[in-house]
Amino acid sequence: MKQIPFSQERVYAKLSDLSNLESMKDRIPQDKVKDISFDSDTLTFSVDPVGKITLQVIEREPFKCIKFETTQSPLPFNLWIQLVPDSEQGCKMKLTIRVDINPFMKAMVQKPLQEGIEKMADMLAMIQY
Repeated sequence: MKQIPFSQERVYAKLSDLSNLESMKDRIPQDKVKDISFDSDTLTFSVDPVGKITLQVIEREPFKCIKFETTQSPLPFNLWIQLVPDSEQGCKMKLTIRVDINPFMKAMVQKPLQEGIEKMADMLAMIQY
């Protein structure tokens, strides 16, 4: 879980509309993630060597959770951003990813996926909500 020094409501309001992330584009390392585009419900980007990935918001539970699903990806997965209040001025964020793949593939992709989730959580924790 990542500590965020902003209220659960403010963080949810920013992240539940993906077009709010426009200001973050410049902070994303271009050597890792390319061709980023988004609107209020979808996020598309390219990652070497994986390729193009499109995530779409499939459910919003106000102030608590935003669920995403891949609509284009060589590796289909779901992603949840969960928000839990821990004080009046702050909250905690947890990112969860679920991938339905065979055990052999899981062994190959588990570490890169975990590293990607951790980097995404670090980036989301730096946003000025």
